[in-house]
Amino acid sequence: MTSTPRAVYLNGEWCTTETACVSVFDRGYLFGDGVYEVIPAFAGRLFGLDEHMARLSRSLAAIGIAEPLSRDEWQAIFERLLESVDAPDAAIYLQVTRGAPAKRDHAWPDASVRPGVMATVSPVGGIDGGARVITVADQRWGRCDIKSINLLPNTMARQQAIEQGCDEAVLVRDGLVMEGAATNLFAVVGGRLLTAPNGPRILPGITRGLLLDLVRREGLVDVEESFISIGALREADEVFLTSSTKDLWPVIELDGEPVGTGEHAGRVGPVTRLLDRHFQALKTQRSDP
Repeated sequence: MTSTPRAVYLNGEWCTTETACVSVFDRGYLFGDGVYEVIPAFAGRLFGLDEHMARLSRSLAAIGIAEPLSRDEWQAIFERLLESVDAPDAAIYLQVTRGAPAKRDHAWPDASVRPGVMATVSPVGGIDGGARVITVADQRWGRCDIKSINLLPNTMARQQAIEQGCDEAVLVRDGLVMEGAATNLFAVVGGRLLTAPNGPRILPGITRGLLLDLVRREGLVDVEESFISIGALREADEVFLTSSTKDLWPVIELDGEPVGTGEHAGRVGPVTRLLDRHFQALKTQRSDP
């Protein structure tokens, strides 16, 4: 069955997923030299747009790429993309690369080479049950806080999970839990909510940040941003993942063993349910028209 072509914004032009073409000299294609964002929309309304655009600006600045478009220009692109997708919930993928110079060279091109800009949209479905995850060694580079399109270690970790019949890989460095291959990670331990602190070892996830602000503002549970050991994670009462397209994703199995104990073992725990309920209310309040 052939899927319907979707709208694509590419370097100032509108095309479709069937007709879009990228230069073979684009540095995103050659080197993974670029950054990206995934912005969710619920009931046709963008969620967390300000936070996503602020992170895009930080990522661009960190790798020395000039802002290619104004906020109003981005907004117009997003609106047209959302109009083109026949689904209530969707995700906009945008990517900015260092552009396409005349030849391949590790050195950055001069300022006359304009950044490459691409944006598209895809429908997003709901989560089907809890996540089964494995732990793997974190082999990523030293600036995981930059949302780089160069994701080879992440894809290798995720594939390892898939090949073991699981949904996600949890990345571990020096015995400490960082995050998932495409998610941030939270654990409930002794009544406290733990998650790795922001810094170069993890991506500052937008859902992660919004959830932390919500929990603190409403006093839902005690929070601590600190690294958790792999041993402590295995003894956690509850574990869940967060991402812009999955919200809060409960982890029910870790390395083949159920998460939690007693009646909640291998099930969605009460703290996760509480936080998800409040987060869904936040989505309704904060989705941008």
